[in-house]
Amino acid sequence: MTDSSERIATNLRKGVLEFCVLGLLADAERYGLELAGELQTRGLIAGEGSLYPLLSRMRESDLVTTRTASVGGGRPRKYYTITDAGRAQLGAFTEVWRTLGAEVDSILGGRDEH
Repeated sequence: MTDSSERIATNLRKGVLEFCVLGLLADAERYGLELAGELQTRGLIAGEGSLYPLLSRMRESDLVTTRTASVGGGRPRKYYTITDAGRAQLGAFTEVWRTLGAEVDSILGGRDEH
């Protein structure tokens, strides 16, 4: 990937990361490291360090709630769950994304990638 392409990809990832987290949480409650692993696998974050500040902001904005639980006597984990406000935000984003994505695709669809 060129420097220009990487810069574009980084900016797009930053813009959609919160909504990707909400999308994952809409399916099921998850703990932080589990979220980080899923997002890393999909190439949306480089490391977990960028995720935790986002999760904290999302909690302060009432998009997610947390609970702490120990599994099998191990170290306690913080589990994140989407709230009703988070579901509303995700629904609004999904509507905008589909419309905007379709418009961008229609403009770029016939272009060569040279």
